Amino acid sequence: MKHLIPTRQLALLSILAAMGATARIGLGWVALQAPQAAYGVLIKVGLTETVAFLSGLAFGPVQGFATGVLVIVVSDLFMMPGPWTPFIAAIIGLLGVGGGLLHVRRKNPSLVLLGASAVGLTLMSELLQNTWFALFFGIPVEAAVLTGIPSIVTALINNTFLFTTLVPRVLTILRQKRMLAPVENARAP
Repeated sequence: MKHLIPTRQLALLSILAAMGATARIGLGWVALQAPQAAYGVLIKVGLTETVAFLSGLAFGPVQGFATGVLVIVVSDLFMMPGPWTPFIAAIIGLLGVGGGLLHVRRKNPSLVLLGASAVGLTLMSELLQNTWFALFFGIPVEAAVLTGIPSIVTALINNTFLFTTLVPRVLTILRQKRMLAPVENARAP
């Protein structure tokens, strides 16, 4: 079975992945210059999860997963790749899958649904990342989650804001430029 991605879609996915990676690299460098206590908070500000979710919502779960993985892998090549890279890439890819699953159900989700998706997917992502960190470094999961609360809160605020402001605007622009199917083709709830 052949699965071809249209050229326009591939170009948009590449642009989204490049934007997410560039933002993550820039903010990562800022976070590395900050005091140790601020690193976990600053590293959670950015477009990484939003780009993965947007890609999935606009194009489907496979494209969302691929975009999330690419953002992490490419940005880690310029920052600090390590044994965590494939795991974090897969976790961020899951946010793209979440957007893709929403794409299958609703082509034009409400702001409330986007906000709820941001909260649910961010909590899942942060729990998985903290669990992986705890297992990798041999510390109790509860300790990793408790020390990660400031970064969890930052990620929740960042993602909820971006999912409910940036995502609808980008979807509207993509539809206006005829890069996405019109909303009329969306399934009913």
